[in-house]
Amino acid sequence: MKNIQQFVWIAALSLAALAVSACQHKAAEVVGMGEMPASARVMSVGPQAKMMMAASTPEYAQDRESYAHQDENPVKITSETPVSTFSVDVDTASYSNVRRILNQGQLPPRDAVRVEEMINYFSYNYTPPKTVEPPFSITTEMAPAPWNKGRVLLQIGLQGYRVDRSAMPAANLVFLVDVSGSMNSPDKLGLLKFALKELTGQLTGRDRVTIVVYAGASGVVLETTPGNQRERIDAALAQLSAGGSTNGGEGIQLAYAMARASYIPDGINRIILATDGDFNVGTTDFEKLLNLVEEKRKSGISLTTLGFGSGNINDNLMEQLADRGNGNYAYIDTPSEARKVLVEQMGSNLLTIAKDVKIQVEFNPYAVAEYRLIGYENRLLNREDFNNDKVDAGEIGAGHSVTALYELTLKGGKGLIDPLRYAAAPKAATAARAGELAFLRLRYKKPDADESGLIEQPIHLRDIQLNLKQSSDDFRFAASVAAFGQMLRGGKYNGSYTYEELIALAGTASGKDESGYRHEFMQLAKTAASLQNEKRLSEAPSDPAIYFHYDSSEIDADGQQRLQEIAAYFLYQNRQGKLSRIRVAGNTGVKGSNEYNVLLAQRTADATKDVLIKQGVPAEDIESVSFGEELPRCTENTGEACQAQNRRVDITFTE
Repeated sequence: MKNIQQFVWIAALSLAALAVSACQHKAAEVVGMGEMPASARVMSVGPQAKMMMAASTPEYAQDRESYAHQDENPVKITSETPVSTFSVDVDTASYSNVRRILNQGQLPPRDAVRVEEMINYFSYNYTPPKTVEPPFSITTEMAPAPWNKGRVLLQIGLQGYRVDRSAMPAANLVFLVDVSGSMNSPDKLGLLKFALKELTGQLTGRDRVTIVVYAGASGVVLETTPGNQRERIDAALAQLSAGGSTNGGEGIQLAYAMARASYIPDGINRIILATDGDFNVGTTDFEKLLNLVEEKRKSGISLTTLGFGSGNINDNLMEQLADRGNGNYAYIDTPSEARKVLVEQMGSNLLTIAKDVKIQVEFNPYAVAEYRLIGYENRLLNREDFNNDKVDAGEIGAGHSVTALYELTLKGGKGLIDPLRYAAAPKAATAARAGELAFLRLRYKKPDADESGLIEQPIHLRDIQLNLKQSSDDFRFAASVAAFGQMLRGGKYNGSYTYEELIALAGTASGKDESGYRHEFMQLAKTAASLQNEKRLSEAPSDPAIYFHYDSSEIDADGQQRLQEIAAYFLYQNRQGKLSRIRVAGNTGVKGSNEYNVLLAQRTADATKDVLIKQGVPAEDIESVSFGEELPRCTENTGEACQAQNRRVDITFTE
């Protein structure tokens, strides 16, 4: 790519020239280490007893899904803000939840789309670390951005070391199951039972399983049981039934008490919270819940959240609970997703190999003019947080891969922000930093450590690939998923890039795809494209008018595009039996005689009609009329800005 090559050359030259020239105190335990709350003792039953829920009729789910609003990360000017800092994120819930919504024939709410989770849903073939210290490898790659060939995408990939299932430490798992009335659905409690059964099928006699349920009250339906007692575990899962309202706060307290009672030193100690929504009775102070989970993680007990069903998912709370609990958040929409999360990725989602993982990138202002972090909006950290070991960040599990993408405008390229006229010139770089595009830093802690380790490495200009086709399959696929996520959020930075283009790009990067996830993604993108097109065709154009230059009936490129959209809208609505005719009405400015303007307006109307006919609208469905200068939009003066509003063809539709 000539543009990229030129920018790389300019940045490298300038670098060479410059080189030559120069937490608060620990809270009181809500649940004691050994003693159980009174309400929990009353509700606790033997492993063979059936938990009877109070409500006799199901509590039907309402459309109460809750998503936290996040504005997309803005473009940053490197000379003003050279450092970008954020926490890693291994959650995948956003992708599977978006898939559920699309498969239901709807476009997702923008805030349901977290682009980093869309990208990190997929595994990438990054080179794994050769040793367990450091616990992950770092891969970087750069190539032109698919949606803007004049910019560069920087991909940062982390790959955690893999642990064979036989080498995993013993697991103490407490299933905290929502059995409120709204869970009475095959895609909720039914799928939940299947998912947990899939997980327990991987356990051994060294592992332990406890099942706690909550609705109007909480209770224990399976006391701590060795993982190889499948019949006993399966029987406890099978007897779960739904009824009542949701008191998740009490359930969490009981789950932590049970996890502490069966704690395995040097093992995996984790609560798995499975629910369809938020907590609507009992403890509804969400900040108290979050504080409880944050405090309990200090005792070595993690919390993972699994979302099920639709109608009342509190996505924001589920994500925060997992974050505060040093766990991860997944959404289970199908049996295959249950297998992916709880069987295929069992080690990644249960065994933590690094905690509080932070990434910091310092961009070189002599090489990079602007940058934008794609996604991670709710994972951003202050610059000073990077070196503060008391600031919480994300965890990486065994075998996890984490991907982050930056969109860069190189020095000399066309950016989105005009440079300041009076900006101070950056300080000269040293010879040792010539050719560097950025400097990458990572901090992480070992699972049982309080102090972090540091990894640093430069990113060089010379490593930019000048053609997207030269990049790896993983790079191109991650770029296509990033484009998909951004387009679902409105495509603010994607220009004219289309679904068809991202699908074609993903098609060049599917690789072996033994599990079929990448091919499924392409089908999902096709579904989104179809729904987006249907939405566009269902909404009338906001200003169905075509504008003309002075004394001209020629339709410019913008007018041609608008007429294409208008024709598509009419034909779609016509097939639905909602619209039957189009009227195109020519109008002019006040200059020239009335007779001439009537004729000119008719020519513009006829030209508009001809384009609509070429787009497939039957001629007999189009009425062409002229009003000359009789219906002006602007009457303030005869200046060009005013009269340009009058030289138009108005398009109206008839039912």
